[in-house]
Amino acid sequence: MDLLVVGGGPAGLATALHAARAGLEVAVWEQRAGTLDKACGEGLMPGAVAALAALGVHPPGHDLWGISYVSGPRRVDADFRAGPGRGVRRTVLHAALREAVLAAGVRIEQRTVRRVEQDEDGVVIDGTRAGHLAAADGLHSPIRRSLGLHRPRRAHRRHGLRRHYVLAPWSDRVEVHWARDAEAYVTPVGDGLVGVAVLTAGRGPYDDHLAAFPALRERLAGAGPAGPVRGAGPLRQDTHARTAGRVLLVGDAAGYVDALTGEGVALALAQASAAVRAVVDHDLAAYEREWRRLTRRHRRLTRALLGATRILPVRSALVPTAQRLPGLFSATVDALARPAGT
Repeated sequence: MDLLVVGGGPAGLATALHAARAGLEVAVWEQRAGTLDKACGEGLMPGAVAALAALGVHPPGHDLWGISYVSGPRRVDADFRAGPGRGVRRTVLHAALREAVLAAGVRIEQRTVRRVEQDEDGVVIDGTRAGHLAAADGLHSPIRRSLGLHRPRRAHRRHGLRRHYVLAPWSDRVEVHWARDAEAYVTPVGDGLVGVAVLTAGRGPYDDHLAAFPALRERLAGAGPAGPVRGAGPLRQDTHARTAGRVLLVGDAAGYVDALTGEGVALALAQASAAVRAVVDHDLAAYEREWRRLTRRHRRLTRALLGATRILPVRSALVPTAQRLPGLFSATVDALARPAGT
């Protein structure tokens, strides 16, 4: 086998699909069965929609034409210049990618990795030999930790919580509602379904965090929840490197800053393509360089925004400032909407 992908989420499935199209013998191991869900904002940026389309994957959802920042009575809107994004249920995205991977002839097995060994000729994973291993096993990647690539971080640990509501969308944009200690992301994902994700450093039940957004809570009043609350975090994950020998880290396993700018899926898709190119070219050092290039804009912008909005006066002034400088806000949204690395 040329490449074993561990992790059957979007990053892993996209890696497998790129590998199959490059003519590699590839398989996917995922420890969970069935269609996978995850606590995320579920808004695909236009760059992510384009990357999926290039793979022949077109998940149904709700077109998104921009981003709105909301704080109390204040609101500022910015349109996507490169065409629409798409609000897509995570389960729908996973099912579409899984179908494409299976159609490409790739095996997907329900297996848990327990031991990874390497030599000069390849990687041995629980007795199975592959030329390379792509670890796309998520935010808390066990493989990243087992290889000594994880860099612990304790400061400012943020988490995400998401719930869906049976409710007709009231906007064709992703709305980001700002409160003192949290943000709420409202994403239409269907004609009668809206996802609301809360990002916060605080602890407590979902409804307690939602109370920080009274206007949003009022709009959601009377709407029935569609499924349970899902959580994820801590979001910030640092790594010493993205490769070790013949192993490449892809997606959230490769490191993560925060969900604040909504680029997670777009970055994962770009990394999947770059990882496969490195394997085909037998140049894993190129993947490390490409990872840094692809994620540079996201890392800089997200860290800057996180750092600034930890200061309460700056956080309170964010939406009013965006209103006064709509060109700057539109340019920022346009940068987020572009494909990773452009």
